[in-house]
Amino acid sequence: MGKEKLIEKTLLLLALSAIGSLLLITIFIFLEGLPIILATGIKAFILGTHWAPTKGHFGIFAMIVSSIYVTLGALITGVPLGLACAIILAEFSPPALTRILKPTIELLAGIPSVVYGFLGVVLLVPLIRKFLGGPGLSLLAGALILGIMILPTVISISIDAISAVPIIYREGSIALGATEWQTVRRVVLPAARSGIITAVILGMGRAVGETMAVIMVAGNALKVPTSILDPVRTLTSNIALELGYAAGRHREALFATGIVLFIIIMILNTLATVITRRE
Repeated sequence: MGKEKLIEKTLLLLALSAIGSLLLITIFIFLEGLPIILATGIKAFILGTHWAPTKGHFGIFAMIVSSIYVTLGALITGVPLGLACAIILAEFSPPALTRILKPTIELLAGIPSVVYGFLGVVLLVPLIRKFLGGPGLSLLAGALILGIMILPTVISISIDAISAVPIIYREGSIALGATEWQTVRRVVLPAARSGIITAVILGMGRAVGETMAVIMVAGNALKVPTSILDPVRTLTSNIALELGYAAGRHREALFATGIVLFIIIMILNTLATVITRRE
């Protein structure tokens, strides 16, 4: 066997091992979680509002709603800021400055989530408690922290999408008398739409899956929030907080919670893939 064939087969084996690992994890989660979903009933498990595993109550509706609210709050906070930053860096700032700032922003993605959570507890939560009321540990705090955490994803992918728009588009628009801003708003952004949507969806996936920072700032209360100042518990927080001492049906219910989270994230990733391929 030639050297190139050996390298090719080794890389193929590594690729298949990654797919196999994902498949094994999926099978394991579903085998552990499905029995409790079937025993409780899908409707009762998804729409139930009472979570008390030691008493046989396994409703995760409050956590699903909390996860959705926190994620939407993160998108409302992070997407406009991230997109504005991407437009400035891709279209209006000097190339030398972009070459410095873009990798610097991408480094923010490497900061451990516990650091963001710590900053949220020390700085953000007291500010919310002082100026808006409530305990401070809240849906609002979780949304703001996650909004900051998704910025590197949104900015980096949006810059790549905007930069990929052919220069001839810009030149044609300017030649027709449009200003630079009109060119960006009416030509460049529509042409980069699929890449920007992908950035938003991937940011959403990051927000849905984040655990540690949300545990530290969201309050972890088991109820459907009625205000942005209410403490909430997300699906990921529920798994992380209770898995350490769970056993029996309680443990199965946490794996079932993981199934719901897994399906949500797979749907988001599939959407991002479909949108990218359509372009």
